[in-house]
Amino acid sequence: MGQPVREYLLTLCVTAAVTYLLTGPVRKFAIAAGAMPEIRARDVHREPTPRLGGIAMFGGLCAGLLVASHLTNLQSVFDNSNEPRALLSGAALIWLLGVLDDKWGVDALVKLGGQMIAAGVMVLQGLTILWIPIPGVGTVSLTPMQGTLLTVALVVITINAVNFVDGLDGLASGMVCIAAAAFFMYAYRMWFGYGIEAAAPATLFSVVLMGMCLGFLPHNMHPARIFMGDSGSMLIGLVMAAGAVSVTGQVDPDLLNLKAGGLREATHAMVPVYIPLLLPLTIIAVPVADLILAIVRRTWHGQSPFAADRGHLHHRLLEIGHSHSRAVLIMYFWSALIAFGAVAYSVNNASMWIVLGIVLLSAVGLVLLLLPRFTPRAPRWAEWMVPPRYRRVVRTALPDGAVAAAGEDGGLPGHEGQERREGEREPLPAGLHGATAIGDRSRFVERRKADSHS
Repeated sequence: MGQPVREYLLTLCVTAAVTYLLTGPVRKFAIAAGAMPEIRARDVHREPTPRLGGIAMFGGLCAGLLVASHLTNLQSVFDNSNEPRALLSGAALIWLLGVLDDKWGVDALVKLGGQMIAAGVMVLQGLTILWIPIPGVGTVSLTPMQGTLLTVALVVITINAVNFVDGLDGLASGMVCIAAAAFFMYAYRMWFGYGIEAAAPATLFSVVLMGMCLGFLPHNMHPARIFMGDSGSMLIGLVMAAGAVSVTGQVDPDLLNLKAGGLREATHAMVPVYIPLLLPLTIIAVPVADLILAIVRRTWHGQSPFAADRGHLHHRLLEIGHSHSRAVLIMYFWSALIAFGAVAYSVNNASMWIVLGIVLLSAVGLVLLLLPRFTPRAPRWAEWMVPPRYRRVVRTALPDGAVAAAGEDGGLPGHEGQERREGEREPLPAGLHGATAIGDRSRFVERRKADSHS
C-alpha cells in the first residue's frame, strides 16, 4: 500500500507546484488582458484585482493527470476506465466558459446551459450514475435517462454551490481543499480497504483537486493578489462533482457485500456505500446551504435567483464583526467538521465517541461565532511563526523616532491618552470621518507631530 501512497503524493505535489508556478504569469496576463472588473457593491475587496486564476488551476489539473497516467499503480485507472478522459473533456468546456465570463461576462442562463453541456459530455463518455443504494430498499438500477438527469443535476448543483461561496479571499479554494481531503480518505479506503477498483478514479480526482487548491491558495489568501474567477470556481466544482458521481454511481454495493462476507459484516459494510448519497452534499454542506438560502432569499424579494447580493454567509460573518481572515477560518472550521465527521461515521457508525466529538466541536464553533471581537494571542515562543496581529509584543515607532514595545493590550507604556490597539489608526478630530480623504488624515497626523516637537 506504500507505493500507491507515494504515487498519490507525487501527483499531489506536481499538481500543486504547476498551479503555483503558473499563477504568477497568469496574473500578469490577466492584468494585460484587462480582466480586472470594477468594484461591485457586493464585493468585499476595495481595489481591482485580476481574475482568470482558473487558467493556472486548469494547467495544474492537466499536469496532475499527465503524471498520474505514467505511474505504475495509477496507470491502471486510465487503462481500465474512461472517466479521467471524461473529466478532462468536461473540465475543458467549463473552464473555457469561465474564461469567457471572467473577461467579457456571460449571461447567467448561458452559463447554466454551458454547465449542463459540460456535464452531458462527461455522461456521454461514461462518467454517470448507474445505480443508487437506498437504505431499506437495496440497490436501485437507473435507466440511462434517469442516470443522465441525476448526474447533470448533481454536477450543476455542486458547480453553483462552489461558485456562490467564492466571495472572500481564499474561501472557496480552502473549503474545496478540505472537502477533497475528506473525500480522498473515503475513496482510498473504499479502494484499498475493500479492494474495489471502481473507487480508483474518485481517489485520483480528489488528489488532483487538492493539488489545484493548495497551489492556488498562497496567491489567493487575504489580501489576494489574484482571484480564481468563474474559470476556477466552476472548474473545481466540476472536479469535485465528478469524484462524487464516480464513487456514488460506479461502485457496486453487491460487490461490497461480497467483499465484506457474512450478513452482520455486510450490514456494517453497507454504511460506507450509503454514505455517498450524503457525502457529496456533506463535504459542501456550507456552500449548498448558502446556495439554498440565496435562492429562497432572492425569490422571496421578487428577484432572480441568479441576482447578486450581499446576503451570503461570509457577508453576514463580516457584518457581525468578524475580520476577513477570521470569517474565512470559521467557514473552514464548519466545512472540516461536517466533511470529516461524515467520513468518520462511515468508518465506524457504532461509535458514540464520534457523535460526542462532533457535538463538542460544534459547541466550540458556536462560541467562536459569538466572539467576533476576540483576538487570540500566540504564546511567546511561537510569535515568530504567526502574523503580527497575533503577537503579544508589538514594536511601534514613536513620533520622535524612538521605538517602544506595546503591551498585551496594544497600548504604549508611558503614553497615556495615546494608547490604542494594534492596527487602529490615529483618532481623527471632530468633523473628519470615514469618508475623509487620506490626504486630510495625513496632514492632520503631520500637524500632531509638529506640535509634539515644538
